[in-house]
Amino acid sequence: MTRLVALTGNIGSGKSYVSSLFAELGVPVFYSDTEAKKLYYEKSIRQALTAHFGDNVYLADGSLNKSLLASLIFGNKEEARFIEGLLYPVLNKTFAEWANCQETDYVIYESAIIFEKHFESQFDYVIMVSADENTRLRRVMLRDSCDETSVRNRMKAQWSNECKAMLADFVIHHNNDDEDEYLKQQVRLIHNKLCTINKMVKR
Repeated sequence: MTRLVALTGNIGSGKSYVSSLFAELGVPVFYSDTEAKKLYYEKSIRQALTAHFGDNVYLADGSLNKSLLASLIFGNKEEARFIEGLLYPVLNKTFAEWANCQETDYVIYESAIIFEKHFESQFDYVIMVSADENTRLRRVMLRDSCDETSVRNRMKAQWSNECKAMLADFVIHHNNDDEDEYLKQQVRLIHNKLCTINKMVKR
């Protein structure tokens, strides 16, 4: 039986890099953000979005009008829930079908909002990638070429590191970008534990 493992972490924590380390160990990784973006081009979702927001939500070349959509849902919880209601059921189905095709001890579902959306019950285990606020702030400002205020506004939408760490089954600490070997050691340790747990259950 393939176990379902969520990997989460706040913005700038380095969860995508940590996911890549699990992938190097042969663990299949489902990148939820990437997969969710693809869904905007599914026929049924496209039709629902244009019916709700108007044809301008897609550009003339067929691509999603990201800036318009962002402005429509910014600070509007009702509109955000409408989009989530379209995307999440399809995303969950896509993940389930994908996971059923894997033959490894476990698979990873990477998402920043596991706890915020109360998805943790859908998984056997949750791994949280933790980094202090200043480290995360620096990483995102460098990565996205944006100012401190915009990053802090994005941070406010996420639960605190401390809260997520209390709820997670495993916590990976990723404060120092120069300590790559220490990070890999943490990943290998959790990987070995998950593989061992699954083998014990199979007996």
